[in-house]
Amino acid sequence: MKQFRDSMIALITETSANLPSDVRQAIADAVGNDAADSRAGLAMSAITLNIDMAVDGLAPVCQDTGMPTFFVHAPKGADLLAMKRDIESAIVEATRTGKLRPNAVDSLTGKNSGNNLGEHVPVIHFEPWGRDEIEVKLILKGGGCENKNIQYSLPAEIPGLGRAARDLDGVRKCILHAVYQAQGQGCSPGFIGVGIGGDRTSGYDLAKKQLLRSVDDTNSDAALAELEAEILEKANRLNIGPMGFAGKTTLLGCKIGKSHRVPASFFVSVAYNCWAYRRLGVIVDPQEGAITEWQYRYPGEIKRMARGAGIPLTGREVVLTAPVSEETIRSLKVGDIVIVDGEMHTGRDAFHHYIMHHDLPEGLDIRGGIIYHCGPVMLKNEAGDYQVVAAGPTTSIREEPYQADVIEKLGLRAVIGKGGMGPKTLAGLQKHGAVYLNAIGGAAQYYAKCIEKVTGVDFLEEMGVPEAMWHLQVKAFPCIVTMDAHGNSLHQQVDEESFAMLESIGKEA
Repeated sequence: MKQFRDSMIALITETSANLPSDVRQAIADAVGNDAADSRAGLAMSAITLNIDMAVDGLAPVCQDTGMPTFFVHAPKGADLLAMKRDIESAIVEATRTGKLRPNAVDSLTGKNSGNNLGEHVPVIHFEPWGRDEIEVKLILKGGGCENKNIQYSLPAEIPGLGRAARDLDGVRKCILHAVYQAQGQGCSPGFIGVGIGGDRTSGYDLAKKQLLRSVDDTNSDAALAELEAEILEKANRLNIGPMGFAGKTTLLGCKIGKSHRVPASFFVSVAYNCWAYRRLGVIVDPQEGAITEWQYRYPGEIKRMARGAGIPLTGREVVLTAPVSEETIRSLKVGDIVIVDGEMHTGRDAFHHYIMHHDLPEGLDIRGGIIYHCGPVMLKNEAGDYQVVAAGPTTSIREEPYQADVIEKLGLRAVIGKGGMGPKTLAGLQKHGAVYLNAIGGAAQYYAKCIEKVTGVDFLEEMGVPEAMWHLQVKAFPCIVTMDAHGNSLHQQVDEESFAMLESIGKEA
């Protein structure tokens, strides 16, 4: 199949940059559920604008392109080894051109392979079928939403909902709790796939395969179809909303599958996917390897998504330019819109762990500065300078064990990320005079356009592209204050209110 590798490059590129028709429709239907000038409305405006920008630039919708996972149906006699080699070669090429972020990291050494190849990476599921053609489906599921996957073993006591038995009501309680616990950390509004039964491994596999179903399909099992609709309705009453800012749209789709199990086990496995629901499929000619059909592309799909200007500037925003004074920070409160100009530095998991035990490189002083939880996609231009391809925020809660100490050690005034942070960080913000700024998760193109220049990088060789400390010059970079220096946290408030609603739903007959 001489064209199979090129077909896989096309599939990867399109999946990374252009959301499928059914996902576009689900997002479009949700726009307008909240007031345009509310936090939820501004988040949806940025999301829809970002979707258009990704297509226009043929660039990743979200900088976290996850672990590429392929589902391949092949006819009898197909050369699976050759297909595997071509898929791997396509992965390397797509990484080189910035369609994928290098995400394959050795679990023990932390070393990034740099090309998205590694032990058991990419993930490729081969299955035989009776048709003569080849089907390849690809899902790119980022780490933020992957971390919000959850599995329950029934019977169990579900927080806020009580005893969950080994029955459909017990399954219902598990799924509702799964949506609640994701909050804004999974880049809501999201989609969920649920697997009932199996073992611990096959249950998660079944859950992820539910994400291959179309958003607008109807479950062939009447009881599960009814449950899918019920979950969608009740989840959107939790008032978690886009990005966890509170709002009427928390969940955009729910798909449930079931599997037989052994008598001793009853697992409910939930795969959570963010709004940047990147999955496409192709039918391939088994002789030449050319694409003969695209899946999840419908006639008359919505081509342009933007319903606004993202987070529009009104002139009432507070502009932060490092070094920022403590007085300026303490004047901010939850809900304020902030515009960052000037110097900003990225720092993620590896950086936070490192800086707890080491100092910054000699000559680098970022007191009064701003750290950005971001693992960008970077490419070098012909002049040898780095250019930002995609640069949305990563989930901040992973840095909770370190953040307050890092704020104190480095003298930081602002932390930018998504999904919020916990009580230790909140106390640190109050003590040291700093704020947490929530950027719009997944809006990798929206924020990349705010970055004027890469001024330098540290720890690139040791940590790899996503984890390196990139030094950036930004202009008109918009965020929302969601944790201030006075002990207030929007994330804590939404969590408490949505939990109360979860308890209320649980009491309904």
